Amino acid sequence: MSHKHLPYFERPLFFFDQSRFRKALEQHPVITIFKDALNAANVQFHRRFVEGEDIRTLVYERALFIDCILHYAWFQFEWPESISLEAVGGYGRGELHPCSDIDLLILHRQQVLEESKDNIERFLTLLWDIGLEIGSSVRTIKQTLELAKTDITVATNLLESRNLVGDPSLRHELLQAITPENIWSAENFFRAKYEEQQDRHKKYNDTEYNLEPNIKNAPGGLRDIQTISWVTKRYFGVKTLKQLEGKGFFTDEELSLLNSGEEYLWRVRYALHMIAKRPEERLLFDYQREIAKLFGFADNHEGLAVEQFMHRYYRTVLALRELNDVVLQFLSEAILQRGQNKKVISINERFQLREDFIEATHTYVFEENPSALLEIFVLMAQNPAIQGVRASTIRWIRESRHLIDDAYRNNPKNTELFLELLQQPQNVVEQLKRMSRYGILGLYLPEFGLVTGQMQHDLFHIYTVDAHTLKVMQNMGNFLLPRAKEDFPVAANVVKRLPKFELLYVAGLY
Repeated sequence: MSHKHLPYFERPLFFFDQSRFRKALEQHPVITIFKDALNAANVQFHRRFVEGEDIRTLVYERALFIDCILHYAWFQFEWPESISLEAVGGYGRGELHPCSDIDLLILHRQQVLEESKDNIERFLTLLWDIGLEIGSSVRTIKQTLELAKTDITVATNLLESRNLVGDPSLRHELLQAITPENIWSAENFFRAKYEEQQDRHKKYNDTEYNLEPNIKNAPGGLRDIQTISWVTKRYFGVKTLKQLEGKGFFTDEELSLLNSGEEYLWRVRYALHMIAKRPEERLLFDYQREIAKLFGFADNHEGLAVEQFMHRYYRTVLALRELNDVVLQFLSEAILQRGQNKKVISINERFQLREDFIEATHTYVFEENPSALLEIFVLMAQNPAIQGVRASTIRWIRESRHLIDDAYRNNPKNTELFLELLQQPQNVVEQLKRMSRYGILGLYLPEFGLVTGQMQHDLFHIYTVDAHTLKVMQNMGNFLLPRAKEDFPVAANVVKRLPKFELLYVAGLY
């Protein structure tokens, strides 16, 4: 098709000369022109990243540039009216990192498939030939709907779809068919995404502290942020989280954390793709050193550059993991427990149980009685039937933890509560992990706070120092279990004779 008849890509790209590109498509081999354009854009994007340009601008502009390339690739062929090219998945969100897959859906009416089949194959071949890493599917609306009904991943990808080129009515018709009233109600969608997250976390030992973490899929990573986005958008029927500002769902602090955490992980991921030159999501040791240097860290009295970089990373994902806990717990209460008779069981003046989750009896419990910041974990250790903490109470804990200072640490009542926690016959380490996740343990024991997210850059350690410490304590707790007589006969016999087993836990912490 002559460049004069090629439809213009209408959205502006300040760094890409469309007129020159269109003329070149007539005068030179098409594949070469596309490759040259992609290579030139990559060089420019990399330079802008190293110079410190805003990561959101880079990620969105990269997606926009690929939109433009796909537009012109599409119009290298003739198409009937009832066919379209849709962006789905992360690319559908308008986000693209250097080596991320470009997920595409070619949507068509059944009657046009036969006449379009050859051009579809040629179009996809062209994309591969010019060096794009694509994931593609070719389906009718009916076929897509049937898949979406049974596959939560397909349904999720469609929620974030964008029409790139072709008949936009096809996507509109599809979106009308996949509303919560038709498939994946807010309740079922939440259950499926929550179970999906739990399974994903288990693959990474339910810790954000692996020394070579997966920045996308590990706890506190980008997928956790996306899960928050997916379930809230489905529940509230909004297109962006910004639409929830001022609605009482997110606090200003939480929205700020979500945005800053995502931006930080995006910078790490962008750098990782640049350095690895492939869609790598694991922060392997060799990459950690290079990224630390790229981010401006240097060896000094605070530690190796790579350790300082990873310390920042772990602190970020820990905060995001905590936020993920709050949001999903809030949605669980709003969606799964909607309409239920919420029986409330009083524990004491400060705490009560609601649907097997513990909650503070009022907003100012922790402000009026700061010792309750420790008491709540003692109560959970004493009653393993408590499934967790209600979202509002997690928020109140977070807002009140500034009360933990030297006077708080030296208060005999608080010392007594902490030792009471360590004296429990079960569930101790589980609550210590929860205390760590909510930022309480590192504040109450400053020495533990100093090693939170602290790595040792060698191959002899699997987790960060704080995660290793809690693993040690878990092993200590195992000596108390009935099976310990067989598994650890000597240790089991020794701990029986200890007058104060909690002191062993204290030794483990230090």
